[in-house]
Amino acid sequence: MSNKMDLNACRLVIKGGGEMASGIAVRLYRAGLREILLLEAPAPLAVRRTVSFCEAVYDGEQEVEGVLARREQNREEIAALWRQGIIAVAVDPDWKLLGQIRPHVCVDAILAKRNTGTALSDAPLTLGIGPGFTARVDAHAVIESNRGHNLGRVYTEGSAQADTCIPGDIGGYTVERVLRAPEDGITRAHRKIGELVRAGDAVLNVGTTPVTAQIDGVVRGLVRSGVSVTKRTKVGDIDPRGNAEFCCTVSEKARALGGAVLEAICTFITN
Repeated sequence: MSNKMDLNACRLVIKGGGEMASGIAVRLYRAGLREILLLEAPAPLAVRRTVSFCEAVYDGEQEVEGVLARREQNREEIAALWRQGIIAVAVDPDWKLLGQIRPHVCVDAILAKRNTGTALSDAPLTLGIGPGFTARVDAHAVIESNRGHNLGRVYTEGSAQADTCIPGDIGGYTVERVLRAPEDGITRAHRKIGELVRAGDAVLNVGTTPVTAQIDGVVRGLVRSGVSVTKRTKVGDIDPRGNAEFCCTVSEKARALGGAVLEAICTFITN
């Protein structure tokens, strides 16, 4: 990785299109990168849908904080979007476009808590976000995703902190703010993102079973109606701070991860 290049010539592929992947993309776009492609599954299950570019899989396009992404499927269409200053989103769960796009940087931001197939050979600079990756083994560097003192730290040796299975603390709440599917089934929302709810209110159904808020707050995230989920899948997020504006903006965690990716790019492959 000794060959240096200009930042605005950097071609970037991000695996995943959810909240964290999208926050990373927004920060890098604002830093001057214009050739950004997000690879997603055919039926994404994003919770914070208002700030997730993967919604373009369903709707054709999605805007996050004034940055536009649009769905396209082949190399020529993707390149055309980049010339217009638009981020590209493609349905490519097997990452076949990696070989066609040949990115300078590949970021695994799926946050699966394990490596689902990312390798050093994916790009001249391959980055893994969160647990499941080891620097110099399956990624050139690993970025800490756990909230706390080391959030956003770039590791060039070793791994990120192991999954704690405890959601980050917001307003003094952790597991209480997260809504999970009580069973396998199809979702049916009763509320909208940005709505105020009280503890005990039904936010959605999974199958015939209601999922209720455990705390008062704003519905910060909620999966789409009509999607199939399995038991224990995260299907919603209640923000106890009660500020609806937070629902439509990139979180401090996603911004930190975006800054860490930018740091790694500047360190390894740019002037």
